[in-house]
Amino acid sequence: MAPKKASSSASTPAQTEKPHGYEFGGPIGALFISFGLPIACYAFAFLCNDVSGCPAPSLLSPTKLFTPPILSSQAGWQHALDVLKVEVGWPGFSGLLSLEAMVGTLAWYGLSLLLYVLLPAKEVEGTELRSGGKLMYRMNSFSSALVILGICAAGTWALGPDFQVWTFINRNYLQLMTANLLISFALATYVYVRSFEVKPGNKELRELAAGGHSGNMLYDWFIGRELNPRVTIPLLNTEVDIKAFMELRPGLLGWIILDLAFMAHQYKSYGYITDSILIVTVFQALYVMDALYNEPAILTTIDLTNDGFGLMLAFGDLVWVPFIYSLQARYLSIHPVILGPLYVTIVLGLQGLGYYIFRQSNSQKNAFRTNPNDPSVAHLKYIETASGSRLLTSGWWGTARHINYLGDWLMGWSYCLPTLAAGYKIVPSVLTPGTRLVTTEGMAGAAIPITYFYMLYFAVLLIHREMRDEEKCSRKYGKDWERYCQIVRWRIIPGIY
Repeated sequence: MAPKKASSSASTPAQTEKPHGYEFGGPIGALFISFGLPIACYAFAFLCNDVSGCPAPSLLSPTKLFTPPILSSQAGWQHALDVLKVEVGWPGFSGLLSLEAMVGTLAWYGLSLLLYVLLPAKEVEGTELRSGGKLMYRMNSFSSALVILGICAAGTWALGPDFQVWTFINRNYLQLMTANLLISFALATYVYVRSFEVKPGNKELRELAAGGHSGNMLYDWFIGRELNPRVTIPLLNTEVDIKAFMELRPGLLGWIILDLAFMAHQYKSYGYITDSILIVTVFQALYVMDALYNEPAILTTIDLTNDGFGLMLAFGDLVWVPFIYSLQARYLSIHPVILGPLYVTIVLGLQGLGYYIFRQSNSQKNAFRTNPNDPSVAHLKYIETASGSRLLTSGWWGTARHINYLGDWLMGWSYCLPTLAAGYKIVPSVLTPGTRLVTTEGMAGAAIPITYFYMLYFAVLLIHREMRDEEKCSRKYGKDWERYCQIVRWRIIPGIY
């Protein structure tokens, strides 16, 4: 059942790309991202919480954290820290991980792997490697997702919000984040150490990423030293492309599973599902299922063709995507926002526009790369580079060099707008002792930096990715790329950027 490697003799070996310079700020940037972003994940989890509110009340008036007599003393800082610990529900360092959460996380990865092996799959040939030859990929992530979502649907039908998967996630949210964080660090270390086995001309078609063997240990561990690390699973006798597997399966589908768990939490707490959380969950599920359905398209992305697999991708796939991208649903599970017909129409229109641009542009690019003579793309204009590649200068890709990023970003807006623009506080109920109420009194605008973080972050991410794409293409095509940029002037937003 192991995916076979395509014969390297069937195609002319591509030119080997020379190692290029540092990205992401080099070793210093790698250090900051590797250990700074995990802290950011915990910050979002604690500062927007179901103990005191979103954001934690003291953060709206930081001066109140300190008592005047000890304003600048060590005792003052300790007092402030103690107050914050109470407000955010700090469980102590030992409470950040539990055996239950670790076992559950490993079971999730095991289920994903089992479905990868057992379900029927399509064998798809990847793009040509720089050293020549092509790898084969086993693809069945969409059917795997349908099986998992079907199980969750059946469990919810039978047990409602008390279905064990939903209660397990909501009970162990922090601990699940920690478990995935540890797995991402362990995985990055494993592939880094194993990358030193790669030898030129090996029969397994293993090669190093052009930007991943700088010689700096920290940077190479972060950026990814090996381009396409693979491992054969004992007993199952199945080879798994680690990067492709992690890119689409545990984390991406996990994002939607978290959303659904938060929806169940809202229903259990309030007895109804709001239009806002429904919109967010459906839109994000559409985005994920679309990616899984069009799984072969991943083979032409920069992640697969250019980036090595290190902590950058491991952490991004397994921690950042599921736990940060589901922030809006988690917020709405505690603070139920009802939008009404007008807001729903606006958000639906924005999502529809973004999805149309994203899907149509990517489909056009993939069709042209797969078969330039296909009737749907045969009429498009292009320039041919010295390397033999063709660059589209009409259609979607004649309007902007990265027009798909515009659609991606517009969809990001539709994930954030349903949260509107107010934070919430959780206060004891006067009418029913022992219970709590969620209120927005005095919180107008307080949650904007939190629930709109995805949209702001995604803008930075896409612009940075666009800059990396431009640099890569400039190295690859040289003067032909300069000529292409003169024809297609705009980068992402036609007429603006």
